[in-house]
Amino acid sequence: MENKTVYPIYRKLSNNRSYYHLISDRKFEEIQMIGSIKKRYIHEAKQYPEILFIQDLIKIAHEGILKSNKMEWCEISKS
Repeated sequence: MENKTVYPIYRKLSNNRSYYHLISDRKFEEIQMIGSIKKRYIHEAKQYPEILFIQDLIKIAHEGILKSNKMEWCEISKS
């Protein structure tokens, strides 16, 4: 039996400087906190390292990656 990943998935880095909204296994939205400035990006993984990065986020492959949730994403994405 194969596990199917259900999207969206929310992640953040432990330093609370990057937040991720995973839309699919190849696309995600990121909000970076640079001082008091928020930068928002949409990434589409086309190269293998980008695909691996998304997989690491999904699997929480490193101790610096934490679970997040929709409520936290909505709060941080407010302008």
